[in-house]
Amino acid sequence: TKNFKINKRIIIFSRDELKQFEMQKLFPLKKYPKLRFFLGDVRDSERLNYAMEGVDIVVHAAALKQVPAAEYNPIEVIKTNILGSQNVVSASIKNHVKKCILLSTDKASSPINLYGASKLCADKLFISANNFKGSKLTSFSVVRYGNVMGSRGSIIPILLKQKNKNINLTHKSMTRFNITLEESVQLVFEAINKSVGGEIFVPKIPSYNLIDLAK
Repeated sequence: TKNFKINKRIIIFSRDELKQFEMQKLFPLKKYPKLRFFLGDVRDSERLNYAMEGVDIVVHAAALKQVPAAEYNPIEVIKTNILGSQNVVSASIKNHVKKCILLSTDKASSPINLYGASKLCADKLFISANNFKGSKLTSFSVVRYGNVMGSRGSIIPILLKQKNKNINLTHKSMTRFNITLEESVQLVFEAINKSVGGEIFVPKIPSYNLIDLAK
């Protein structure tokens, strides 16, 4: 990024050891010596504190995102999306992180389900953190965008699997905001470079009708 040169390390922090294993095969340590892989969960504040030692920038992407699963397991979503986000805030302040960016979702705007409501709470926690961080220089901002095209859990892979069968849509008038993976990553870099704390970055992105996509 423009204002922060990555000259030390990039830490991937997650509880998914399979994804980390697959990523290590794609980015082997000999070729990418700046990469580090830490197992841990945002629910575990002590582990977060250790993982963030000496870190300058945090991008908080951890969340439980499946809408039906969230409705069926509400307390688990609250533990990760809300309490986990507060743990990230606290660990960032404690470790003098310079910038902390939360990845949010369009479903946090006027939410109608628990997932959206939990992400709205996370947004509020990050924005309010700028008010109680005291003398610490950590800034907290939010990036809120739509569905990342073709990502795990998005509708495109599901439709492709159903292409020779009956396709199930929630409602014929349902729409989705759409953003590519490259655009979403670029937006995060922009937020890191431009944020001063307290912003919710919302890109102007196109939407499409799901029935058109299905066809």
